[in-house]
Amino acid sequence: MEILKTVLLILFAIDCVALTTIVLLQEGKSAGLGTIAGAADTYWGQHKGRSMEGALVKSTKFLAILFIVLAAVLNLKVFA
Repeated sequence: MEILKTVLLILFAIDCVALTTIVLLQEGKSAGLGTIAGAADTYWGQHKGRSMEGALVKSTKFLAILFIVLAAVLNLKVFA
């Protein structure tokens, strides 16, 4: 049982570092406010989910869910 706790703690630490890195790589939401008039209709504005920014958002959601699940599992009284 102690080996499982150690493995989960290592995964938790890797998840924390990865989540922090990916959040810092993302652009701010106010990055495109100067082009409100019509530049949002460009190719990258329409296909944002397929761009690098879309991939960062998806991976942030996945890592955040993994963070919550690992934190809940590590907080169980099984490992005490």
